Amino acid sequence: MEITELTPAERRVWDAFPRGVPVDFRTGVEAEDDPETGAGWGPERTVRGEVLRALLIGGRQEDGEAAALRVMGARISGTLNVRYATAEYAVLLAGCHFEQAPNLYGAQLRQLNLSNSVFPGLAAATIRIDGVLRLTDCRISGPVRLGGSRITQALFFDRTRIGVNADGSTADNDEAVLQLNHVIVGDDMWMPALVVHGECRLDGAAVTGQVLLNDAELLNPGATALQAETLTVGTDVHAMRIRVEGRTNVRGSRIPGQLNLAYARLSNPGGVAVRAGSCTVGELWLREAAPIRGRVNLRRARIDLIHADPAVWPRDVRLDGLTYTTLLPRLPAEQRLPLLGREEEGYVPYAYEQLTAAYRRIGDDDAARTVQLAKQRTHRATLPGYARVWGYLQDVTVGYGFRPVRAAAWLFSLLLIGSLAYGLHRPPPLKVGEAPPFSAFFYTLDLLLPIIDFGQEKAFNPQGWYQYLSYLLIAAGWLLATTIAAGITRSVSRQ
Repeated sequence: MEITELTPAERRVWDAFPRGVPVDFRTGVEAEDDPETGAGWGPERTVRGEVLRALLIGGRQEDGEAAALRVMGARISGTLNVRYATAEYAVLLAGCHFEQAPNLYGAQLRQLNLSNSVFPGLAAATIRIDGVLRLTDCRISGPVRLGGSRITQALFFDRTRIGVNADGSTADNDEAVLQLNHVIVGDDMWMPALVVHGECRLDGAAVTGQVLLNDAELLNPGATALQAETLTVGTDVHAMRIRVEGRTNVRGSRIPGQLNLAYARLSNPGGVAVRAGSCTVGELWLREAAPIRGRVNLRRARIDLIHADPAVWPRDVRLDGLTYTTLLPRLPAEQRLPLLGREEEGYVPYAYEQLTAAYRRIGDDDAARTVQLAKQRTHRATLPGYARVWGYLQDVTVGYGFRPVRAAAWLFSLLLIGSLAYGLHRPPPLKVGEAPPFSAFFYTLDLLLPIIDFGQEKAFNPQGWYQYLSYLLIAAGWLLATTIAAGITRSVSRQ
């Protein structure tokens, strides 16, 4: 391109480029400098996209100077197309209004800063940036395609709005409006207060540092709002106060630190609100989060710590294979158990075993027994009729062996009944003249305790229904005594 073809505005940019001097077209009046109104900016602040392309691909350099493209407050007419180009320059196009979506597909740049700009989309898949990619405070109505990009330092999307037209209406996009699938970020991914109307895709992305989504809004009701399968993060994902309308899918993700969803609002009524199966997470925080609307799938996930009030979880959950170490806040088992009853697949033994192990780790054996008792009761509903009858008998009498105090109460009651019955109707001796003095109390105790022998049971022979009473006492004694012994054994083993 000949220099003589440049407009005065373009001449300023052309002359400033070799020395990296910034060119600021802003007037200082906020209303006039708003890039949303950039379509009405005149030729005095308009630069053609092909002029910028000519600078980046074959721009002049001066000895001892670091060339850079630094333009603020300009209207970029036409298309900025540097597809597959390699430009060893930093690019700053801040507060600009792009008439058409920039095409940076496969380009290689040193740094790229499009902060506070307005454009109808961004085609920058597989771009390579040796520094920072900054898209702060941008307003983008169409898709942002950054799939497969490589960014050696940080990626900034803070306070950016994507998928919204200038009049505030939602853009009609048939594809994900924010495409960060398989992107590699060498530092942090900063996206606080990001607003996305449509799908945000992070499948296979790898972030060396942390992902920050505090106060973000991901809105795609009735569809997928966040698609982040197999996302890998070096440290934490902070998404406090995030609002998601639509499905959140983070299946298979790896987050060694915190996945912090404190004060979050996750909603997808009638569908899956959170799909986090097969994830590996250090700590999952849902402290003070709103009740999740929609189903939650945590199957086969591995989470060291879960901080969530039981009221956060929805009516339908899938927990089969979920492994965790610690639950916070520390609550009685009675407040945790209803969640296990919401399992879509019905009775899942593994879920009860996990909750039991969590209580045993903190030394709350009573809560662990409560969970095991609940497990037996839930399992009972899956058994045939005759087995359920036996289950009810075990539950009422000894609480399936997890209520030794109840067994002791039954044992004492039977001891009292037997003592009264045999005290009023003394059984005849088996051998007259050889029997020891009869004691109703010790005779009943002899029947109930299978190990201790006071010499009473073998010396007397009850008749009629008193004989059947002795059979009942012997059978009940075996059941109750072994239950008490098991309870004592568990108590001693904890010391």
